[in-house]
Amino acid sequence: MVNDKEKEKKQLIKKLRNRYRLSIIKDSTFEERMSFRLTPMNVLVAFVSSFLFLGFAFISIVVFTPLREFIPGYTDTEVRQQAMQNALLVDSLHRELKVKSRYVDNLVSILNGNPNIDSVKYDSETGEAFKNLDFENSKKDSLFRLEFETSDQYSLGASLKSKTGEVKYFFPPVKGIITAEFEPENNHYAVDVVAAENEMVKSVLDGTVISATWTSDGGYVISVQHNDNLISVYKHNSVLLKKAGDKVKAGESIAIIGNSGELTSGPHLHFELWKEGAPINPKEYIIFN
Repeated sequence: MVNDKEKEKKQLIKKLRNRYRLSIIKDSTFEERMSFRLTPMNVLVAFVSSFLFLGFAFISIVVFTPLREFIPGYTDTEVRQQAMQNALLVDSLHRELKVKSRYVDNLVSILNGNPNIDSVKYDSETGEAFKNLDFENSKKDSLFRLEFETSDQYSLGASLKSKTGEVKYFFPPVKGIITAEFEPENNHYAVDVVAAENEMVKSVLDGTVISATWTSDGGYVISVQHNDNLISVYKHNSVLLKKAGDKVKAGESIAIIGNSGELTSGPHLHFELWKEGAPINPKEYIIFN
């Protein structure tokens, strides 16, 4: 059985090596014009070589020339990267537009003397893992709160008399150096106060937080509505300690000074004071240093 297979193999190799003559003859005169001496092995090698050459040439054209862009489903790497960058840019612009729109709406409400409660909703955790948490204040926390709530208890500024004859005494939001004055003619309706790092920002009067949000220009911003159509605005904070709807007392910490937002060049507080929709100079009622 093995010998038969070997014989067949030898006969096949012999046939592949047999020489044949390929002649090209003129049909009218039977004159031989050209002849080739070939073997089946030569023909097979020539066919395989031609196939490999054509395949290599086609792949080279697809990979190294712009013709690849005409193949369905094959896109240029740069085009795909540009499309991804454009998608990210559109998403960023959409998010920025929403933030700008919310900021403008809040500002218009404040200027009109009819501020609205911030529409941001705060979801509460209701999972099983949070049912048995201990919310009692620790000793360190109590001492920390007492220190900052009483540090400026007697540091009052000037007073403002209301329509009902009530005199209001303003607490300074922070103690520091004023680096930019109240200049409404230059569209600067505030004073900028530089204070120590991580300084607590305090409410100047009793009131209700009407906005606690983030804007691209002002960073973390918190606004407090007081009696007699008074509104105080605190910008560029690093952390907000209160949320919209919270009641605050005069001198109570509501934020931590920071450097958030685009319109800032260093840690400071941008403080605005509005009465009946019009800006007033905070320096006339508050002593900052």
